[in-house]
Amino acid sequence: QVQLVESGGGSVQAGGSLRLSCAASGYTGNVNCMGWFRQAPGREREGVAAIYVPGNSPEYADSVKGRFTISQDNAKNAVYLQINRLKPEDTGMYFCAAARSTVCRMVPISRYDYWGQGTQVTVSS
Repeated sequence: QVQLVESGGGSVQAGGSLRLSCAASGYTGNVNCMGWFRQAPGREREGVAAIYVPGNSPEYADSVKGRFTISQDNAKNAVYLQINRLKPEDTGMYFCAAARSTVCRMVPISRYDYWGQGTQVTVSS
């Protein structure tokens, strides 16, 4: 089992920045892909970024390219999401997820085996 704990969310004004963190623990040796997802009220959960653990190769949703950056620190078993130039439409619960799959893509979401509890991001205009 792998446990994931997110942190770093908060309430910010549009144009601001946040850095989300995801700490992984447990049996992380079989994790090959880490992803960040978000879910706004009344909407489906969507992927925003993913990274291949053994070799980086980040992937981003079109809506966040140029503003979001996913990174990892394998020594700390941590993944980060730097979010810049926040927009009100970025509001939602942000989840970290881990996959054993060696094909690291945000979809299908069922690819991901482990999920954190989420951290809330609220952006006001």
